[in-house]
Amino acid sequence: QVQLVESGGGLVQAGDSLRLSCAASGGTFTNYVMGWFRQAPGKERQFVAHIRWSGGMTYYTDSVKGRFTISRDNAKNTVYLQMNSLKPEDTAVYYCAARTLIASEYNDWGQGTQVTVSS
Repeated sequence: QVQLVESGGGLVQAGDSLRLSCAASGGTFTNYVMGWFRQAPGKERQFVAHIRWSGGMTYYTDSVKGRFTISRDNAKNTVYLQMNSLKPEDTAVYYCAARTLIASEYNDWGQGTQVTVSS
């Protein structure tokens, strides 16, 4: 059973940086896509970025392009989300998720980590 554990959230000021980590276990992730999502209070969960574990192809939502970078460390089975130039509108609970390449939906989710950006 796939387990995902996020860490690295916190309270920062606008313009600061944070790096989120997602430690993955319980599977062989070669054929997986790993994603980051976020959910702000009163809003629907929003896709942020994803990375294909094999090959490292990435994709970002427009609002974070140029500011956020998703990466993975194969040896540590960990996916990262480097967030720079943070804005108050980035405030949300950030979730790590996993799906296989052929799946249409993410089936495995972490518990989430809170990111709060003050103005």
